[in-house]
Amino acid sequence: MADRNKRLDSNIPGNFYVDATCINCDTCRQLAPVSFEEIGRYSAVSHQPVSGPEIHQAYQALLTCPVGAIGTEQSDKALVQTAMGSFPSPIEDGVSYCGFNSEKSFGANSFLIEHPDGNWLIDSPRYLKHLVEVFERRGGIAHIFLTHQDDVADSDKYAAHFGAKRIIHRADVEAASTAEQIIEGEETTRIGSDFQIIPVPGHTAGSMVLLYRETFLFTGDHLWWNPHAKSLEAPTRLIWNKAALIESLEKMLAYRFKWVLAGHGDRVCLSAEDMHAQVQSLVARRQRRGISF
Repeated sequence: MADRNKRLDSNIPGNFYVDATCINCDTCRQLAPVSFEEIGRYSAVSHQPVSGPEIHQAYQALLTCPVGAIGTEQSDKALVQTAMGSFPSPIEDGVSYCGFNSEKSFGANSFLIEHPDGNWLIDSPRYLKHLVEVFERRGGIAHIFLTHQDDVADSDKYAAHFGAKRIIHRADVEAASTAEQIIEGEETTRIGSDFQIIPVPGHTAGSMVLLYRETFLFTGDHLWWNPHAKSLEAPTRLIWNKAALIESLEKMLAYRFKWVLAGHGDRVCLSAEDMHAQVQSLVARRQRRGISF
């Protein structure tokens, strides 16, 4: 819970604030970009929410903050409950954003796919009664896809509760040593007709992305959208192997998708043609910079 005595001076006066426990993970800025902004080394409230939608988004950010760094001078319990009930938040075609990001994964996003052959959880939110009950109402969890070693969070608890099969790459398996399915090598693995598991070593040795119905690409920390530059971006630091990362970015040119749903960083939906052009541009930028970035 946020502490008003630790309220950052960078917040503007008003009801919502960020305190000094903020880890600057970007979650609040994704959920409520009108109200929260990166100021110095932290996020802060740069605009007090006024309209109903703005206030709703700010309460969503408050609930989802992985370290509880967002607070209010006066809380509205009804609006908190409404924000709670909005998670998982629908994106499109049975795909939802789970919310309740975990400090264990530095605030990484996680997603739910509702599928007739069994639902998929992509990376892990905090293990919460609210989410467990929602997942139960929607048919449980059959598969938990772990994009890489950093974002496993509470996946073991969800796997135990639902009897779900965790999927991780051999190179990152130490993060989930009892995972039920281990992906080997760098070849694409198909599961049914709708899912493709694509190894993309670079950020970590075992990084993978999940392509769903040639529309949704769940990217972990491999790709994300930069809303300020209006471009796809990839890691420039915390990289296991820079040459491998460039090769993994080039690999994405062979696939068709419209959505990028990232663990860290913003999501985006473009036409398949525009998305391909974005990947081409990113690859070209990285190739020009070589492995020195």
